[in-house]
Amino acid sequence: MADAHALLWWLPVGAGGHVVVHTSRWWELWNAVRARRAPEPLFHAVLEVFTGQHRHVIEMGPAWGQRGPVRQVVATGPVGAQALGRWVMFRYEVRCWAEGDIPDREFAVGPPRRISLTVREAADLVARTAEVPTHVWGQDIFGVGDMWNSNSLISWLLQSSGIDARALAPPAPGRAPGWRSGILAAMETERGVRYL
Repeated sequence: MADAHALLWWLPVGAGGHVVVHTSRWWELWNAVRARRAPEPLFHAVLEVFTGQHRHVIEMGPAWGQRGPVRQVVATGPVGAQALGRWVMFRYEVRCWAEGDIPDREFAVGPPRRISLTVREAADLVARTAEVPTHVWGQDIFGVGDMWNSNSLISWLLQSSGIDARALAPPAPGRAPGWRSGILAAMETERGVRYL
């Protein structure tokens, strides 16, 4: 691998599955009705980072039901409520997987967004993955109508690495729930504010 860079992939939420694709569609329909707008496609972000020597896949997903090779989990957090996190069914994991796979890459909408990085920036970004706040998945921690989820991990990581995540948007006319929460969490981290 000759150069360092990152690829931001946008995958339709629930791509390749059966349950999540329907539950997310119902969730978006409910939110659209409440906001008096038309429902929009939902997207899930995955980051692929090339350090010049290695490739890492960074994502967040359920801790349960995972099979196959070691996924290099660097952090875990609760889903729904802090107290529920003691059970694996209510935990998520943050993965920074060297030479890892993106199982649903075939469903990606359009080519990935390429982000230029130096070798040091790419290595720092990979190392920072383990420092992500492990807020409760599904909680609106900032009271802005945006919940903490897998998209929050990616936007937090980009924003805290000096990349303006506000300028990166999913394919129109789609939405990436959680993206704003990650940006706000990165800004609060810079100010030294901690949210429990």
